[in-house]
Amino acid sequence: MSVRLELIQVARLATRQLGDSADLVRAFLRSQLSPEGAGCDRDGRPDLYYTVFVLNGFETLQMEPPLAPLESWLLTFGEGEKLDLVHLTSLARCWVAVGKKKMPDGLAKKFLARIELFRKPDGGYDVDLKRPHGTAYGAFLALGAYQDLGSGLGKLPPSPLSIVQSLKRLETPDHAWNNAPKMPVGSTNPTAGAVTLLRHLHLPVNDAVGHWMLAQAHPQGGFLAVPGAPMPDLLSTATALHALSSLDVRLTPEQHERCLDFVDSLWDARGGFHGHWADDHLDAEYTFYGLLALGHLSV
Repeated sequence: MSVRLELIQVARLATRQLGDSADLVRAFLRSQLSPEGAGCDRDGRPDLYYTVFVLNGFETLQMEPPLAPLESWLLTFGEGEKLDLVHLTSLARCWVAVGKKKMPDGLAKKFLARIELFRKPDGGYDVDLKRPHGTAYGAFLALGAYQDLGSGLGKLPPSPLSIVQSLKRLETPDHAWNNAPKMPVGSTNPTAGAVTLLRHLHLPVNDAVGHWMLAQAHPQGGFLAVPGAPMPDLLSTATALHALSSLDVRLTPEQHERCLDFVDSLWDARGGFHGHWADDHLDAEYTFYGLLALGHLSV
């Protein structure tokens, strides 16, 4: 199962916690659509990155997106020549949501060829063309695109073991990962990304990684982005729960309840989720992460 489908499958379990409020989330996601059928960013502009989260949310809650206008909008980006890795892989994911059969002939292969422009000498990938090394986030994006667009052995990037070698340079002394070599401490989201990558490459993960991840749980619920962060956030909470689940590391009953309380504290009656306690905005990205976190907390 691809990373994308895996996330959606878990997020679907969120309806157990949402109950009747699931309709509020559906309404919120509809409100995030532009006339082009795209997802809107925090300034209300159509954006490929946010479109991915709107479409993921629609699929999670079994809604039908407006595919005809979306398809026309996606065609305006051509082969993604002007896009960075984040938006290039977002474009690919959006086409997968519309339907691979509707993609122009040869476009999937062209996307994958363009993704290789973001490959680094150490074998990894990164969103920054100037950075000399790969990052867990860059490799996570590349893997997802190959899973969605490839076929047969092409479901993995070329030379997948070189990605593992790149990740090795990003390990931190505390049994985690960060997005740059020789960092003294790990970071939750790169660590969660590395765990997902290794698992999808069918490679083992040290048990100490799960212990490190669990240690990032905040006393009031949720997970910290880095050790000592001033407050937990929804992205780190969702990715930490996803990584812990894949490592078969369980929260204590008390941690489970506090996490539920934390996610509930970020819920808004308009149907979306805030990113953290100091965040005044609602958007499709954090709303999907709210669904993912609730999905994991529903089992």
